[in-house]
Amino acid sequence: MDKKRILTVSEKAVPHIKKGDPLLSPISFEEELEFTEGEQVQIVSPVGQFLGEAYLAKQNKGIGWIYSFEQGTDFDSAFFLNQFNQALKKRQALLESNDTDAFRLFNAEGDGIPGLSVDYYAGFAVISWYSEGIYHYKEQIISAFQEIFPFVKGVYEKRRYQQDDDKASGFVYGEKAPSPHYVRENNVLYATYLDEGWMTGIFLDQRHVRRDLMQTYAPGKTVLNTFSYTGAFSVAAAMGGASHTTSVDVANRSLEKTREQFEINGIDPAEHKIHVMDVFDYIQYAKRKAMTFDVIVVDPPSFARTKKRTFSVLKDYGTMIEDLIDISADKGIFILSSNAATYKRKKFRSDLEKAFRNKGIDYSIVKEYGLPEDFATATGSPTSNYLKVFVIQKH
Repeated sequence: MDKKRILTVSEKAVPHIKKGDPLLSPISFEEELEFTEGEQVQIVSPVGQFLGEAYLAKQNKGIGWIYSFEQGTDFDSAFFLNQFNQALKKRQALLESNDTDAFRLFNAEGDGIPGLSVDYYAGFAVISWYSEGIYHYKEQIISAFQEIFPFVKGVYEKRRYQQDDDKASGFVYGEKAPSPHYVRENNVLYATYLDEGWMTGIFLDQRHVRRDLMQTYAPGKTVLNTFSYTGAFSVAAAMGGASHTTSVDVANRSLEKTREQFEINGIDPAEHKIHVMDVFDYIQYAKRKAMTFDVIVVDPPSFARTKKRTFSVLKDYGTMIEDLIDISADKGIFILSSNAATYKRKKFRSDLEKAFRNKGIDYSIVKEYGLPEDFATATGSPTSNYLKVFVIQKH
């Protein structure tokens, strides 16, 4: 390849890079960079010390990634083959599992190719591209993927740097998956749709949380699932023996999708409540009706806007929990989650604890979750390790 341009980062960026953080942002450099998408460069310190090999790409986290801390490594087919091969070795236990066939097969910078993730759905894969820069290498990456993962029957892609989700999803090669395509997680079936915009119907990073809800927290209990999306938590709870579940989401599609999840698991959706309404309106409705729930699941989007209100986890999460405490049963369990990388774990925990103190409620943190093992994270990368889940019990 052509000789790489050498870029000098600012002094304040050096410690982050040396700790293993591969993300390059505009403030990593003293001056604004001009570059072509996907350009490979070499990163050095202000005194000329080699720091890493990188490629440049505009995306929502920054303007580039260090892909190797070893000098002379090229971002090419040989590199992609090696990273995929290492990732395959780490997923063998999941690939051989009898009760789960949906998980993350390759996780971006955590597995060595920043800006690229691959999710596995029972024989099929969905590749997510997070910038035009990484998409520049599509042909080489797809070729390497086919060589290392020949058992994948068909591949779809999500171009997550696109603004229009109608154009973001597409079929790449192989056999087309049925629609819906059923996958299994902890012996629970979920209907997925691999070529419908950005979403597929299930968030794979919550696998261990759903397992413990099903096995530990839900049996014999009433469960409220807020921001329920397609009802995955509700179905897991019902399969674990919850006496009743209530799912609440403002999106119209949530009703049909949640019913479908119940039905494919042999559960009559009529025995459970599914509300298409604003979660905050539902909380007030439940208060007026003096309703209480044994288990409350909260997994909101980082930001949401409806006709009535705007919700931001950074500003509104704690207040929402105070309201939910009012509709929780004695010794109620809260499963509280955030996937916002900007909502730091320390601040998240502080906001949750403050909510309980403000209500004068004694509590204990029963368990904490991060990302499951298939969502590998890069050392020193705070944006990689985004998932935070606390299980809190009232006393």
